[in-house]
Formats: sequence, C-alpha cells, structure tokens
Amino acid sequence: MIPPTPLPLLIVILGPTGSGKTALSISLGEKFAGEIVSCDSVAVYRGLEIGSAKPSAIERQRVPHHLLDIVAPDAFYTAGNYSRDARSAISSIIGRGKLPIVTGGTGLYLRALLQGLFPGPQRSQALRDRLMKRAERRGPARLHRILERLDPVSAARIHVNDVAKVIRAIEVTLSSSRPMSEAWNEGRAGLTGYRILRIGLEPPRPLLYERINERARAMFSQGLVEETRELLVRYGQSPALASLGYRQAVEYLRGLLTLEQAIEVASQGHRNYAKRQLTWFRREPEVHWLRGFGDDPAVYLEVNRLVSAAKS
Repeated sequence: MIPPTPLPLLIVILGPTGSGKTALSISLGEKFAGEIVSCDSVAVYRGLEIGSAKPSAIERQRVPHHLLDIVAPDAFYTAGNYSRDARSAISSIIGRGKLPIVTGGTGLYLRALLQGLFPGPQRSQALRDRLMKRAERRGPARLHRILERLDPVSAARIHVNDVAKVIRAIEVTLSSSRPMSEAWNEGRAGLTGYRILRIGLEPPRPLLYERINERARAMFSQGLVEETRELLVRYGQSPALASLGYRQAVEYLRGLLTLEQAIEVASQGHRNYAKRQLTWFRREPEVHWLRGFGDDPAVYLEVNRLVSAAKS
C-alpha cells in the first residue's frame, strides 16, 4: 500500500512586539526556502513604514514577503479580509513548492486565519461613517464606552484606541441584535489541510521592555512625525493613524503632547500592548514557547531543530 502524502507544513511565528519575529522568520525563510506571510494589522497599510516596523527593502529582498502595503491608510481592512488574503497567499506559496511562514503579532488576524470567522453581517457604510465622526469629535474612549454597554466581552478584548475594530464590533452587534462575542463562537471554518507548527517568542520581560523603549525612541528619531504629517495631509485622520506611535505623533503635531511626552506615551503603549499580546497568544494551542528573542543564536538553533523535525 502506498503511504498517504503528508499534509504541507505551515510555520506560525507569534509573540509580542519587539520580540524578534521578523529576524527569526527571515533566517528560517533563507534556510528552508520559505516565504513570509505578514500577520500585522498596521503593516497592511501603504505609507505606514516607520511606525509599523515593517521589514526593510533589503530584508524583503532576502525572502519574499506577502500582505505588506496592500491597502490605503483610509481603507477599512478587517480580520475577514486578512483571513481570505492570507489563505490565498499560503496556498500560492505551497503551489510554488515553498514553505509558508506566517509571522506577526496581531492576535485577531491570526485567529481569523487559523480558526476562521463567524458569518458576520454585511458592512453598513452609513453606520461606520457616523461612528467614525463620533470618534473624531469625542475621542475613541467615548466610542469604546458604547461597545462596553453593548458587548462587554468584546470591549475587554479590543483596545480603546483600535477604532476600526471597535466600529466593527458595534456594527456587528447592532446588525445581528446580539453581542459580537456570542456570534464569534458559531459557524467558524478553521484552516484545514496543513500541519501547523506554532513557535512563540517570550523574551525576559525587562529585556523586552528595554528593546520596546529603544524602538519607540528610534521611530521618532527616524522621522515618524514627518511621515505622520504627510499621511495626515494626504488621507486625513484615517483609522490607520489611530495605531500606536502614529497616534502619539498626531497628538504631538496638534500640540497636545511634547515630543518627549509623545515618545514616553508611545513606549508605554507598546509595553502594554506586549502584555496583551502575550495574554492573547497564551490561548493558542500547541505553541512551542521559547524564552528569548528571535535573533538569539540559541533560539534559532532550537527553531531550526523543530522545523527540520517537522519537515522530515
């Protein structure tokens, strides 16, 4: 009897911001003839370069990358959009005989890809426009309080400043007449047809925070304020500019923060985000957690061993 053909391997590298996911994925891509599928809700936007910490042009030349720079900053790009696009990219990579490596820290995107999404209602542009105007007039906190009243579970999972996700949660809850958190548990189609190897990075917390602080300061010194000013002129106060770093740059440009305050608030925001990412990813099943950064030689050797064993 001919043995069955093994399912194709899919690598998933997850972890908090600043943990070295990009460095590790590029090293693996070079070693195992892989291609990288970004799982980052900010990196999908064109023009958001510095604050998203996208791979550099040189890094993208070393290993092919997918789902970077695919939508304009004023577009709504949902987890459902990501799931469809990522599944298509993974299938194409497999078709070329390459190893797909999903890399990023956006937990909702990763869950949508691996576990699927519920069949949510169609988008209501009129409702979205009203909610966006309310956020612009009264601030994202007021919008988040609306979600807290409608769906406390979703509100606890979505950060107050993630305006796009808050708007979608309110939209789904109002359109379906029940909390989005309840609808999430029904009708999802998980990703099948792959052997999934999940690798999680969890560096020591003090070292991670030190790296996060250095990255935040470097973003501002590399021109984050200037990049944000250009985006505001071209697109206005788009949902993408509510993301960490850009939001503080906007507040600096509006005179609400000094430059040093903007850097400190961004640093604190990224540290808090890292905590939330780790909490979220702890719910992912069968993750091989490694206590180090992605550019640590010992971490690379262990991941190399795991991938080699999975491929054999």
